[in-house]
Amino acid sequence: MATKNQKINVVFEEITANLIAHLAQKEQKSVESLVQELALEALEMREDLYFSRLADQLDKKEGKLYGHKEAWEQRTQ
Repeated sequence: MATKNQKINVVFEEITANLIAHLAQKEQKSVESLVQELALEALEMREDLYFSRLADQLDKKEGKLYGHKEAWEQRTQ
């Protein structure tokens, strides 16, 4: 039976595999679902870091700051 989700095999050192198995059992999850959850969390963290660095690069040092009211007034003009 074909599946639309791609399978990825990962090999961990024994101590890491044991920690993951223990955590999965504690959270009442399968090892597979926990590893998927952890991978997605790590990807989100990397994405956040990427966009944070990009924002820092694009941030203008001498840019004008607008308050909430001013920003909305600028938008309606």
